[in-house]
Amino acid sequence: MDRYHVPDHYHQGAVKIPSVLIMAAGRGTRMRSRLPKVLHPLCGRPLILWPVEAAREAGAERVVVVVGSEGEEVGRVLPPGTEIAVQDPPAGTGDAVLAAREALAGASDVIVLSGDHPLIDAGFVTALAERHAASGAAATVTTRKLADPGQYGRVVREPGGDVERIVETKHPGDATAEELAIKEVNAGTYAFAVEPLFEALTKVGTDNAQGEVYLGDVIPLLREKGHRVAAFLTDDEHISMGINTRADLADVQEVARRQILRRHMLAGVTISDPSSTFIDVDVKIGEDSTVEPFSFLKGQVEVGSRSTVGPLTTLIDSVIGDEVSVVHSHLDACEVLDGCTVGPFTRIRPGTKLHDRAKAGAFVEIKNSEIGEGAKIPHLSYIGDADVGEGANLGASTITANYDGRRKHRTVIGRHVRTGVHTSLVAPLTVGDDSYTGAGSGVTDDVPRGALGIARARQTNIEGYAERDEATEDDNKR
Repeated sequence: MDRYHVPDHYHQGAVKIPSVLIMAAGRGTRMRSRLPKVLHPLCGRPLILWPVEAAREAGAERVVVVVGSEGEEVGRVLPPGTEIAVQDPPAGTGDAVLAAREALAGASDVIVLSGDHPLIDAGFVTALAERHAASGAAATVTTRKLADPGQYGRVVREPGGDVERIVETKHPGDATAEELAIKEVNAGTYAFAVEPLFEALTKVGTDNAQGEVYLGDVIPLLREKGHRVAAFLTDDEHISMGINTRADLADVQEVARRQILRRHMLAGVTISDPSSTFIDVDVKIGEDSTVEPFSFLKGQVEVGSRSTVGPLTTLIDSVIGDEVSVVHSHLDACEVLDGCTVGPFTRIRPGTKLHDRAKAGAFVEIKNSEIGEGAKIPHLSYIGDADVGEGANLGASTITANYDGRRKHRTVIGRHVRTGVHTSLVAPLTVGDDSYTGAGSGVTDDVPRGALGIARARQTNIEGYAERDEATEDDNKR
């Protein structure tokens, strides 16, 4: 085994994690998008935030992101404390690091990552920092051995095992046939001693097919100064999965999705069919909960313990409590507290909160409303901009008419209210505690506590109407 080989499972050590520099200035033209490449979402998180969060989780003393002309747009998604350096126009990986020279002032060592390699995690960052510290080298290059190395830069070693140079292979003429036959490749992540790094970078030329400053070209310059360059050989196939096209993004997303699902399953969550389940990276799910097939948990979702989500359910930026059931439904920016039931075929819109043991049944839509503890909206109802009291039970097709064409108004439905089927509550309106409404009512005035509100035309039966209608129809046929 190579003396710099990384074990399959990285471990957290006691070494101090140095500064982390993330290169994110590339224009990403192959994405064919107006959106900067590093802002494309991957399992609910922009690409650039994957290495940023890995560095922060590892405990990096500072995180610097090198951005291009879209720097302001990229900067808006970065967490507080992240430093920004600008490389405009982009002129290669070495030029990107040079752009961060001022931001790295005073740092002793730096780990260099790529903003479009999102599968690097905190464990890897820690392991690289440990290996770099242990080697005493001025530079440590992460490498992999591939049966088909493709266009990856080849790692040329000296007999003692240290890295002699990295040869780029993207364009004809960059590498010789002998160099192309090498199976060990540059994985695109490095650790450097800062002072020797910048001293060497100022001397790197652009004599290559792209006319750019390659970061790997510092290696022979460091060696000329008597510095060691160590290799960090890893069998982790995911760390070098970069994204240049939307097809690459889909490939990486499949890997990330499997990792997310596995993490939840190992933490005590049942996922009935992983192949049809999509869970974003920041979702939290409690023990003994179940996610049924064709469910999507997107954004900042929290699900408690012993709850069931799905099948065919979408949760977006919502909080779900313990022992909740959500079936065949769409929930967005809402709270559903302990013991509630939702669905099937129900839509819960932003600003809604269902308190403990509340029910939103089949074909119900609720928007910007508070549904009290134990309240029930069983089926076929629209409740918008309303406060529904504890223990209320709204009959089928109860509607809050909350918009007058200019403004939204609020409906207050008291505790233990019972509305009849096909009741329209025209806001602004208050229905008092323990009151009722008659079926088919269009209620426009407040209903006092304990009263029965009926607002409908008195029924009139017209005798003989059917025979008269038939006679009229016969006359029309003549």
